[in-house]
Amino acid sequence: MRTRVKICGITRVEDGVAAASAGADAIGLIFWAGSPRCVPFEQARAIVAALPAFVTVVGLFVDPQPEVVRATLAAIPLDLLQFHGDETPDLCASFGRPYIKAVSVRPGVDLLQYAAQFPAAHGLLFDAFEAGGLPGGTGTTFDWTRLPPQLTDPMSRRLILSGGLTPHNVAAAVRQLRPWAVDVSTGVEASDAHDKPRKGIKSGDKILAFIQEVRGADG
Repeated sequence: MRTRVKICGITRVEDGVAAASAGADAIGLIFWAGSPRCVPFEQARAIVAALPAFVTVVGLFVDPQPEVVRATLAAIPLDLLQFHGDETPDLCASFGRPYIKAVSVRPGVDLLQYAAQFPAAHGLLFDAFEAGGLPGGTGTTFDWTRLPPQLTDPMSRRLILSGGLTPHNVAAAVRQLRPWAVDVSTGVEASDAHDKPRKGIKSGDKILAFIQEVRGADG
């Protein structure tokens, strides 16, 4: 099975094009104002317009008001919605688009029980939890062994792995879990003079290396 790849937190046209050229299956555009990778509508439209055919465009929201999602859908041609907060199943399913639900892997959360609340989700994205941090894009991993076997069954095609993935560890993750897809943001961002990620600015070389590692693990 070929592992799908989503490059999230795209804020520039050239980064979206680089992701598509490297073989990414999807790009993520963030529409939550609390994120340093939040992209305005005009820029999001430019990014989408530059993409070739068959690249899925995912819009990410965190506990949005319904009118915010509807306004975004009216302005941007999104293929898939991603909800990264405490949204209800009814809210997620109310916009006439397929959706992904993010699941924060943290103490006290029964992952099976949480996943069972979202039977209509086209994917369940498991991400790391960082107390006081952002609901995603933290650049930290979680213990992959915490995922129950029922959630890692390749036949379910719902497992999307996220959280601290990089070109250095994604191959091991794919070999261990065989997820339907992997999702990366921080791990493919360009670095500043202090070797810290430039949030929202991607590195074409890192994107290519990441996807090559995934493909190698698939083989």
